[in-house]
Amino acid sequence: MKIGFLGGSFDPLHFGHLLAAQDAHEQHALDRLVFVPAARAPLKANDTASSVEDRLAMLQAALEGDKRFEVSDYELRRGGVSYTIDSARHFRALYPRDQLYWIIGGDQLPKLHLWKEIEQLAQLVEFIFLQRPGYPVKSAPAFPGLRLHRCDGHVLAISSTELRDRVKRNLSLDYFVPHKAIVYIQEKHLYR
Repeated sequence: MKIGFLGGSFDPLHFGHLLAAQDAHEQHALDRLVFVPAARAPLKANDTASSVEDRLAMLQAALEGDKRFEVSDYELRRGGVSYTIDSARHFRALYPRDQLYWIIGGDQLPKLHLWKEIEQLAQLVEFIFLQRPGYPVKSAPAFPGLRLHRCDGHVLAISSTELRDRVKRNLSLDYFVPHKAIVYIQEKHLYR
């Protein structure tokens, strides 16, 4: 099987995340795509505003009924800083015979050298990188065993930070965030 993993804070999940997942799923003929919400991202300090439980619940609500996508709470249960190498080792142990792909934004390519144990990570997973507005990919990094796959697709200039700010300013999240996640945000009074 070909299994893709999309990590992030997802605070909140938005249509940019979903389009990236769909494009990677379709263009690389993935059998499964797993969203992996981070407990705490190592390269993005203070990137979350809501609790682990709320982020997981929003993600599950938004993806409910879409058989292409699933959610792993591995990093959330583990807690602490979420390093991709630890998750890749976990998933490699679960799926020893499958092809594993870690999906990243093109803006992460120049930062790959900062990722913990990147050379070991490159042995465990292949990378699918997506273009993001304002971050043209000029050159790809080179590490022993690094396997990169480009994913061109529908790219939206949406950030979770911007969406949290919209809530604070009493602006609508319609057309940015799946409806079920909006309902959850409103019911729990998140980002106020």
